[in-house]
Amino acid sequence: MTGITNQNKTSLKIRDRKRCFNFKTIISIAILPFLLSSTTVFAQEAKVLTEPSITKSDQLQQIRNATLKITYAGTTFLIDPMLGKKGAYPGFEGTYRSELRNPLVELPMTVAEILDGVDVIVVTHTHLDHWDDAAQDLIPKNLPIFVQNKNDETTIESQGFTNVEVLSDSVEIKGVTLTKTTGQHGTDEMYAIEELAESLGEAMGIVLQSADHKTLYIVGDTTWYDEIDKVITSYNPDIIVLNAGYASLDNFEGSIIMGKEDLLRAVQISPNATIVATHLDAINHMAQTRNDLRAYAKENSIEDHIEIPEDGEIIEF
Repeated sequence: MTGITNQNKTSLKIRDRKRCFNFKTIISIAILPFLLSSTTVFAQEAKVLTEPSITKSDQLQQIRNATLKITYAGTTFLIDPMLGKKGAYPGFEGTYRSELRNPLVELPMTVAEILDGVDVIVVTHTHLDHWDDAAQDLIPKNLPIFVQNKNDETTIESQGFTNVEVLSDSVEIKGVTLTKTTGQHGTDEMYAIEELAESLGEAMGIVLQSADHKTLYIVGDTTWYDEIDKVITSYNPDIIVLNAGYASLDNFEGSIIMGKEDLLRAVQISPNATIVATHLDAINHMAQTRNDLRAYAKENSIEDHIEIPEDGEIIEF
């Protein structure tokens, strides 16, 4: 079981910047909150490293929402940076609690502290709550950025970034193997509607591996579907990070990401792993809270397998 150290509880403001989404209207169904992203699901073969002797400690810091700062095998990754100040953006139309402005809470530290020591940026997809205007303005333009497809590469390069690379399968960077995994950013019912499927698009996950370090699987914005089981079976990750806020669209059952029941499912399929829940309490359409997840974990006697860090908290593993 991993341990939590209490650090970085300061909440400071950063520059205000407003942005509106470009939405597509789906007639008689819903107005969707996401930027269009045409994506391709890449088939891949699992590449599992030889079982290591785990001797070195790494850490994951929950920043806010899906933004994570991960130091792994001596390399620091910033995942899905959303760096805007509290209330900088309108709520996502056509979603649960759309009257609220995003993000719902401030960052737990300064942007300078967040960016300090970062070697690599990973943008799993370019929806606002994973890559916002503030991130585009404040992140150095020459930092390496890995993205899921050519469309996202073109988008981020058009914002002035000069070192953007599509992660089509696996890449080794500073001794860390970074592998793309696929996701389904909504239910089968949602993806059966062409315009809705186009708007939801694809959001990748990633697996981090290095000799003598625990394997880390960041699942990303996805519901639980067959590919998740395949990745867990193939890579046998020691740490599984789930985006578990249960984001809800109007007029649809289910969610476009995971929720509390997926914590139990992850424990059942991977009982020796530590499950970390993120993407919580910061965006209007999150329908399940940290407290909801903690209560569910206790009710199902899986709390010893689960970490639900507060913003700014660090998990060492």
